[in-house]
Amino acid sequence: MREILAQRPLRFVFVANVVSMLGSGMNSAAVAWYILEATHSEMALGTFAVLQTIPAMVMLPFTGVIIDREDRRRLVMWLDAVRAAIIVAVAILAFRHRVQVWQLYLMNTLVAAGFWMFWPTITALIQELTPEGQFVQSNTFLMAGVQGGWLIAGALVGFMYNHIGLGGVLLIDVSTYVVSFLCYLAVRKGRHVVIHPKEIRADIVAAETQLQSFWREMREGFHFLRDHRAVILLGLSWALFLGAMTIGIVVTPSLSDRVFHAGAVGYGWLNAGWGTGAFFSVLYTPAIIAAIGGRRATAFSMAMISACVVFAPVSRWLALAISLYFVMGSARGVGGVAMNTSLMEMVPKHLMGRVQNTFYFTGTFLQLVLALIVGAVAHRVSLVAAFAILACVYGLSFVASSLPVETAAAVEEVGSV
Repeated sequence: MREILAQRPLRFVFVANVVSMLGSGMNSAAVAWYILEATHSEMALGTFAVLQTIPAMVMLPFTGVIIDREDRRRLVMWLDAVRAAIIVAVAILAFRHRVQVWQLYLMNTLVAAGFWMFWPTITALIQELTPEGQFVQSNTFLMAGVQGGWLIAGALVGFMYNHIGLGGVLLIDVSTYVVSFLCYLAVRKGRHVVIHPKEIRADIVAAETQLQSFWREMREGFHFLRDHRAVILLGLSWALFLGAMTIGIVVTPSLSDRVFHAGAVGYGWLNAGWGTGAFFSVLYTPAIIAAIGGRRATAFSMAMISACVVFAPVSRWLALAISLYFVMGSARGVGGVAMNTSLMEMVPKHLMGRVQNTFYFTGTFLQLVLALIVGAVAHRVSLVAAFAILACVYGLSFVASSLPVETAAAVEEVGSV
């Protein structure tokens, strides 16, 4: 762990993620609660989640090449700056009491476009900055930063929302983007692009147009996946996990409102339970992965989340539900680190953006479908049935991560690329 912290660029990345997730967590929770208060409909929250997928479905097939081709640090800085500007505009409307639900939908759609490019870029940047053999440690610290920020956001957002309103929460988010931008500015100087380990012949490159070069680089990513079944299974598990996790925003506000009648404060406590579990998971995640391996750690985590999701809506006390969210957050921490570490070990650095985006696209498509289904079921059938659907998706992620595959052979093939 000390070796990771000794890396100055990684320290700035981790600090940026703590601060950024603090603002993003508060923004997401406050906007979701405002929409629920304004509409009293889970369908509206489902629409909120669906709109996050629209830019991703358009962008993800193409942005992987950009992530692998351009300076990843500069991409992150641009994404932070643009998203901050969008949120400032909506915060002004909120302070003037003129904000409408459709404007929050639009803000969410534009910010989500940045999000779906931001996270693949961050993962690729961390892989680029991390010394070989230390991916577990760097991913553990990344998880600590992300979930540490989410923990603070979950603990504060309910109280902050009641006192400073939506506009105040959005301004806090903007300030965190400013701090994040400055941290990435300090990561390093100059432009840096990851180069393919085998140089492409100069005459071929010179003969290609920009469009031909773009499509050739896209095909490289697909060819890699075609030849590595272990990576496909890992990515499928990740996509299912991602799709289910992001739909939590559709059902968790209603769990607090309809089941426990705890309002925004209860919603904040549920988020805090998740964030606390994920944050403390960094204490034992490396030991678990070292003891049972990345694939088994992923499978165990998905099974644990699935079981907790089943029991959350039928728990009779808010404290019990918070405890279940704590367990889910902890399993999310272990599973997330295991997945990211396995992916970094199996995918070459120059292909990371393209491979990741393939799975992000799949996960986003699942999010689109699940948002419509889960929102409709929660509103028209029951909240318990909506949670059961999510539990089934986590169960499928468990199955995908448990399927037998010659992992060692796959890793050896990657090493020979």
